[in-house]
Amino acid sequence: MRKVFNSVSILVVMGLTSAAFAKKSVLGKLGQTVEKATIVAAPTTRARVYYHAKAFEYLIVNESKTAAWLKVKLKNGRDGYIASKSVAKLPYDVTASQPVSTASANQPQFDGVDRTSLPGYALKFVGTPYVWGGDDMNKGIDCSGFVKKLYGKIGIDLPRTASEQALVGKPITNVADLREGDRLYFWENKRNKIGHTGMYIGNGYFIHSSRGRNGVDTSYLTDKWRKILVAARR
Repeated sequence: MRKVFNSVSILVVMGLTSAAFAKKSVLGKLGQTVEKATIVAAPTTRARVYYHAKAFEYLIVNESKTAAWLKVKLKNGRDGYIASKSVAKLPYDVTASQPVSTASANQPQFDGVDRTSLPGYALKFVGTPYVWGGDDMNKGIDCSGFVKKLYGKIGIDLPRTASEQALVGKPITNVADLREGDRLYFWENKRNKIGHTGMYIGNGYFIHSSRGRNGVDTSYLTDKWRKILVAARR
């Protein structure tokens, strides 16, 4: 019987500390929807709908000028609005690290990347498209290729596929013991094997290249992910 981890829950990048990052900016508070709700373009029920949120989704929220509405930080940088009654505000700041390096956005250059700074390095590739079998960190890459490239940056040569990678390294058997830079491996029922991987970046978040998330992005270890998390390696 395959072992399933117990874990915790997403949204965007929580604050990370590494040699490549020196500043942090607070994006807002972590919020969770308590019911189905719409995120709209303005604080009125007549505004254009941006998104239909499900119950228990995680959001980044801020106060608005109207108590009945909260601002929601969207992935494209815009603010949307959601009814305050539909969201439970949690006592956690969501922060994003701001790089002090002036490296090219198209071809990030990091010298001296080590395990400690690897999560910060990985975040520079958020938005890279998912390409099955791809191995280009800027033009397109798949999940195992992404993890292989990251570990190659610190001098560790991993196998190409997720199922092979899951056999390499020190096993981590308890989610509470995960550290930034640990590798996560997920079961794929269609192929009846380990079929997806990502790297843990702290605070319950991991980074991965995923078709479902339109390429390299961060995710939180929600119930969806923890049910299929079957291995972790360091």
